[in-house]
Amino acid sequence: MKFNEDQMNWLCMIKDYVATRFYLEIDDLDYTPFDALGGRGRMYQLFWDEMNSVIN
Repeated sequence: MKFNEDQMNWLCMIKDYVATRFYLEIDDLDYTPFDALGGRGRMYQLFWDEMNSVIN
């Protein structure tokens, strides 16, 4: 799968988040740093049905 620039930015945020907290749950998208960029709604817009796969 090829990712666009917005998707890559989100993937980098997720990587940094997991590197310091060791996990990511869907509810985490409602908090910093994700909320500043639209939270879970924006992630869904970017990744659609693949959102849960990306989080897992």
